[in-house]
Amino acid sequence: MDAKSEVLLRQYDYLSGRVLLINAPTDQLFAEFGESVQPFFWTWNFNDYHYFQNQTAPVHFGADFPEGEFDQAVIFVPKSKELLNYVLHNVAAHLQTGSSVFLVGEKKGGVERAAKQLQPYGKALKLDSARHCQLWQLTLDCSVEKKALADWAQRYTVATPKGDLQICALPGVFSQNRLDIGTAVFLPYLSQVPSGKIADFGCGAGIISAYLAKLNPDNRIFALDVDAFALASTQMTFEHNQLNPQQLEIKAVSGIEDAPLFLHAIVSNPPFHQGIQTDYDASEKLCKTARRHLKSGGELWIVANRFLNYPLLIEQSFGQCTVKADQQGFKVLFASTQKNVKEV
Repeated sequence: MDAKSEVLLRQYDYLSGRVLLINAPTDQLFAEFGESVQPFFWTWNFNDYHYFQNQTAPVHFGADFPEGEFDQAVIFVPKSKELLNYVLHNVAAHLQTGSSVFLVGEKKGGVERAAKQLQPYGKALKLDSARHCQLWQLTLDCSVEKKALADWAQRYTVATPKGDLQICALPGVFSQNRLDIGTAVFLPYLSQVPSGKIADFGCGAGIISAYLAKLNPDNRIFALDVDAFALASTQMTFEHNQLNPQQLEIKAVSGIEDAPLFLHAIVSNPPFHQGIQTDYDASEKLCKTARRHLKSGGELWIVANRFLNYPLLIEQSFGQCTVKADQQGFKVLFASTQKNVKEV
């Protein structure tokens, strides 16, 4: 079992009633609750959502706060400080004054820093410190007004050859405050992507999806991501730029295996975190299996850090991989399926 769950269970007697567990690890925690606790899970990770569903746990997937009433909440510290601010505000807006909110996280994951974010909402007390984790209890003593999801988005402008794009990025979404270097290197090459049915794998705030829609009104973009906040951000970016909503289809995915078939192109600035090997899995699978989602003559376009072995993986699947650019530590990679002469 995850160490954070173990620390929470050490103080199980503090839990009671209908408890909302937010960003919980995918372990056996659900099976440990007795009759005095009715757990309900909230996750924005589509893989975690499926895990809890398979456990027959009541679970909500999305960027918005779950419907219903809750007596308590347990927040497992997310990576993003801004995302924790969003979660705390929503918990305070939905739970009654006097309710207990628990914060649990690893020391190396910033739980001590996160505990300071509890201060505006009431008195916080450290309940436990074990397994390199900490558990804090907050007693809500204030009421805050609910805020629309769009009010939490950071907005910035990206200049493109087709005019400026206004980007909307919600808390926790990659490159929330400014254009990242990889996408900046990638954008000039997107005009070479064939028109038609295009998947943006790991769509993030929707920069690539929006630009592809702006390039050609006939493009149909499938914005794919595991993260609900990314999908909501892409939707907001399209709306903010007044792009044709019929060009966009938002789809939560576990990986590239959930992408549509017979695509004209797949484009991606794939997600990864240096030093955490498991986070490379989705990107490596994209390189290895994207071909089966492309029509004959379909194309794969990826921007990736120079040190990654993606060119080799792409070559093993497609037979070739062309480096279109090598700039500022990033490579733009291209591959194409073999055209079928019988195909019109």
